[in-house]
Amino acid sequence: MSLIQPLFDGPLDLVGDIHGETQALQDLLRHLGYRADDSHPAGRRLVFVGDLCDRGPDSPAVLRQVQALVQAGRAQAVAGNHEINLMRSDAKDGAGWFFDARVEHDTPKYAPFVRAAPAERAALQAVAAAWPVALERPDLRVVHAAWRPAAIAAARQLPAGGLVHAYDGWEAQAREQARRSQLDERMAAELAHWGGNLESPAQTPPFMPAHAENELNKQMLNPLKVLTSGVERLATAPFFAGGKWRFVERVAWWGDYDEATPVVVGHYWRRRFPQPKPAGAAPDEDLFHNVPPLAWLGPRGQVFCVDYSVGARWRSRRYGQPPLQSFQLAALQWPERTLVFDDGSRAPTESFGIPAPH
Repeated sequence: MSLIQPLFDGPLDLVGDIHGETQALQDLLRHLGYRADDSHPAGRRLVFVGDLCDRGPDSPAVLRQVQALVQAGRAQAVAGNHEINLMRSDAKDGAGWFFDARVEHDTPKYAPFVRAAPAERAALQAVAAAWPVALERPDLRVVHAAWRPAAIAAARQLPAGGLVHAYDGWEAQAREQARRSQLDERMAAELAHWGGNLESPAQTPPFMPAHAENELNKQMLNPLKVLTSGVERLATAPFFAGGKWRFVERVAWWGDYDEATPVVVGHYWRRRFPQPKPAGAAPDEDLFHNVPPLAWLGPRGQVFCVDYSVGARWRSRRYGQPPLQSFQLAALQWPERTLVFDDGSRAPTESFGIPAPH
């Protein structure tokens, strides 16, 4: 068994990124028709596309629930970039529920959130240790961020349970390349010259070439990072995403996906009801600009992103705004190609098998 594994047969409910939003998950499973024992009267089963934790109010509860579903054979899951961060003890924005080093920074932004109890930290950190990075069957593929043939081929050669070891190996290669090019020194000089904080949206940095080189090397030299975080290229200007200023931008890789087998991903913070950007807000990415919110993507309409931004629901709590229309948790029902949302609404997806607009 490798890091690319067989996908369940039969009808599926493919659940988007949850990010610790345990109530949204409970509501969604109820609207999907799952019983208290997690069975489904129609024999449906669940597939989670990754990013179960961080930012939301109860990441431990979500991880425990999905782990129980997987162990009972009721669900499958692929690892997302947030699970990889957790397993590698890489403390990032929104992970203060687990990492002490993030609590002070994350509390003003994401609190209240349940912190992992010391006695269960090791178990929670290992929840995704045996998960694959992709699932496949003849009519469907599932991966967290990007289905790229070369990266998939590399993952096929890796044993189940070997994700972190292999990931660390490619990270070490990127660090060695950085050492040879004195990248750390160049990045430190850029920060010292600017004097700002890359985690503050209020402080716009100049474009930093060394930081851009570092981001791009770490991303594109690691096949597992490509599958779980996507394809990137140099940006033309800094933008704020994921809690920090960035200098490389995501690529809508589905624009090059010309294969016949459909792919379902999460990761990309789609909106069912797009909202205008507030005046003065920091620039960010929008891979779905001018793309209908329920549309399949790519030159053959064979890629679907099922992440409807529930991971940003903390913003609604912080500012006392209604959350449901802005930030939702969704499941794509297969083979029906129907979306079910955590508020109980349903919507057919659009343009399957039809080229997406440019």
